[in-house]
Amino acid sequence: MRLNDSSAKADLLKRVRRIEGQARGVAKMIEEDRDCNEILQQLAAVRSAAHQATVALVRNYASQCMVSDSSPEEIADALATALSRLA
Repeated sequence: MRLNDSSAKADLLKRVRRIEGQARGVAKMIEEDRDCNEILQQLAAVRSAAHQATVALVRNYASQCMVSDSSPEEIADALATALSRLA
């Protein structure tokens, strides 16, 4: 299944680009020998941003599955498979 909603796609790209910037910032902090607590705080922010991007994608995926022509069992299997990738 693909991202068909242009608004959802734009939002996800914005989130991923923000995560890229945060990751570059963390790399710079490491290069500059910044305090470990500051680096950990930024890594937690990257993790949180990645989690929120994941939630947004799963929500979009679930809403697309719900309007498909698939049977309820096929929809449940597709969602379970998608969610198992997050474990």
